[in-house]
Amino acid sequence: MNFLEFAVWGAYLTCMSNYLGKTSMSGLIAWFYAIQGIVSIFMPAIMGIIADKYVQPQKLLGICHLVAGCFMGGCWWLGFANADPDPTLFITLYTISVAFFMPTIALANTVAFRVLNENGYDTIRDFPPIRVFGTVGFIATMWFVNCAAIVDGRFTFMLGGTESFQFTYWQFFVSGLLSIVLAAFCFTMLPKLLIIKRQGKSSLVESLGLNAFALFKKSKFAVFFIFSMLLGMCLQVTNGYAGPFIAHFQVVEEYAKSFGANNPTLLTSLSQISEALCILLIPFFLRKLGIKIVMFISMIAWFLRFGCFGIGNPGSGLWLFIMSMIVYGVAFDFFNVSGALFIEKETDKSIQASAQGLFMLMTNGLGASIGTLTAGWVIDKYCHWDKFQIDGKDVDFLVGNWSTPWLIFAGFALVIGILFMLLFKYKHQPEPISKSKAILADDPDGFIN
Repeated sequence: MNFLEFAVWGAYLTCMSNYLGKTSMSGLIAWFYAIQGIVSIFMPAIMGIIADKYVQPQKLLGICHLVAGCFMGGCWWLGFANADPDPTLFITLYTISVAFFMPTIALANTVAFRVLNENGYDTIRDFPPIRVFGTVGFIATMWFVNCAAIVDGRFTFMLGGTESFQFTYWQFFVSGLLSIVLAAFCFTMLPKLLIIKRQGKSSLVESLGLNAFALFKKSKFAVFFIFSMLLGMCLQVTNGYAGPFIAHFQVVEEYAKSFGANNPTLLTSLSQISEALCILLIPFFLRKLGIKIVMFISMIAWFLRFGCFGIGNPGSGLWLFIMSMIVYGVAFDFFNVSGALFIEKETDKSIQASAQGLFMLMTNGLGASIGTLTAGWVIDKYCHWDKFQIDGKDVDFLVGNWSTPWLIFAGFALVIGILFMLLFKYKHQPEPISKSKAILADDPDGFIN
């Protein structure tokens, strides 16, 4: 389930800009990524209420994937039928697909936790190795769309080339098909999970998780959530623009034939490999350093992520690109996972689910939406789409002064990192040696304090 869940996303998330840039939708790339954040503000909450009260979570997971897959298939059909599809219809189909896909990330976690708990497994110990398969699925489809192509009406594999799925509408076909496959899997293979009847009545405010906003009354949480939103502005920037940035080196004579320039999606997949490995480091760093230092490390990692792009190239500077991919695991995991663990540790159990929802709203909702739109505006100031002849064919690339936007983003991450260290008041108390064994065995709360 986890493998397919993130394979659906990996088919297009990091490379759809390469296709959109060839169409009249090139100016809407930032919006395509911002839409994921916008729908994340309300759709997960709505689907969570439905899963709690009306529809078994594994069935709702399947229904959402079925709808998302069909509308993503519609995006593929529009591209297949028209070299320059109607932007309004395309973005409408895409929005509906994403609106039903984004809640499935939380629903998949709900299903996983329920199945593990009902079968006597320890979710703290046993879920992370299962979740890693989601990243593996993401990587697998990145590699597939990087190398798969249809040439002269025949399906083939190639290493690089502008005819590969990473540059065409076929990436949406792969995503839609996998989503429908996962829907069938949910309906036929996943265990039946009964709806849990909750005791007492919950107000609408409590059901939507709005009671967690009371946490803003405490300065510690107010600072934490504000900086979570600011750091969340970094989340989708490289997903949206790393591919077009790396690919544009194909029109730079010095790097035109380099491996990196011709395989941007494959190169970017190193980020997800790093992410899978860094998940395993989080408990150690949280125990030793505490949430404040771990979050600061994440912010410095974002600084390096953007900075390495700003000064690197796919030739002699390829090592800087690789370094950017490696630090992405620290930047993403140390922020998202450690932040969720901090909330679990520091909030009352009665509002933990609501607080986690607030964290998601601030990061993947408001932060990612604002950050993506802002990044798109900055990049449009320095770069533009243009046509070039590649192997006798007209190909669109996003060219211009790329270094300046990346260095602006790096400076932003560095500034918020410094401000976070100055304003976030939280004193970490290293755990005594005698407590470590208990923590490793049964006490996940000790990961932070």
